[in-house]
Amino acid sequence: MTAKELIEEAQKILGEYELSSSDYSAGSVAAALLTTNGNVYTGINIDVACGIGFCAEHSAIAEMLKNRETQIEMIVAVSSNSMRPPCGRCRELIFQVDTKNINTKVYLSTEKYITLDELLPNRWEASKAKKN
Repeated sequence: MTAKELIEEAQKILGEYELSSSDYSAGSVAAALLTTNGNVYTGINIDVACGIGFCAEHSAIAEMLKNRETQIEMIVAVSSNSMRPPCGRCRELIFQVDTKNINTKVYLSTEKYITLDELLPNRWEASKAKKN
């Protein structure tokens, strides 16, 4: 699968989903990821009050985990007018789900990507936390 095809998978689910209040939103960001097994999982963001929403990457990762997979080959996140790198919380989640994801390709355009290792140089690691 190419980055362009993965971006198209994310764009298929992008859009505003109706919630209980016009102050809340869902689907303004969509993510798609490709696992090392060749499967694609998608997700949307949810932005509601009290900080209880979550990012599109979290949603796609949850779908992946439901299918007993943990290793991500590449991931994309899109909005209506741009591609977005994962936030710090998403970067940590990608790594903590499987440390091999440090080599995940995070696409910023159809041709340009950066590895999770480059985006997360000073990552939190459980083994290091236990020693402190």
